[in-house]
Amino acid sequence: MLVGLGLGPGNADLLTLRAVRLLKEADTVFVPGRIAADLVAPYRDAVLLEFPMTGDEDRIRECLEKNAARIAPVAKDSLAVFGILGDPNFFSTFSRLCGIIIERYPGIECRTEPGISAITAFAAAAGLPLAGGFIVTDGPAPSALIRLKTRHPQEIIADLKAEGYREFVLVERMFFPDMKVYRGDEIPEKSDYMSVLYARR
Repeated sequence: MLVGLGLGPGNADLLTLRAVRLLKEADTVFVPGRIAADLVAPYRDAVLLEFPMTGDEDRIRECLEKNAARIAPVAKDSLAVFGILGDPNFFSTFSRLCGIIIERYPGIECRTEPGISAITAFAAAAGLPLAGGFIVTDGPAPSALIRLKTRHPQEIIADLKAEGYREFVLVERMFFPDMKVYRGDEIPEKSDYMSVLYARR
């Protein structure tokens, strides 16, 4: 198994308890750079992988394939952890790496464990409450939307469909013991206050 592990914004005090546990449990920990390696160092040694900062897609793909080939033998039979700054689901290298792992090594399971993202870290550092909705992007106009506190998801989905959204996922009480994940037609009329709706055009 390969786990993409969020290491937070760069301060060792902002690693989650789950991150520390997984770092200790992993058979091998891989990291994409020196800052991540320094965060991991108090808990174990890590394998430093090269991920160049470039706009050259051919070079990026070549490095992703090379790194996937190094990770796959570990992830095939044991627990490989890929520690990444921020959160592995927010504009991160991990999603692209996972795509190649799934494509080339289909027997390997990939999953993620959240970390403190740049978005929440920024709000804390700047002393800004992020309320009322906002757009976050690292490039072109976003194609997805996340709606918090989704008590009546089907009502919201009806409005979003009129705006061109077509793909929907609802997570209710995430990371609680009774967490539920609904997709598409499975999404109920009503859900818990602690629910998050994802929509994609």
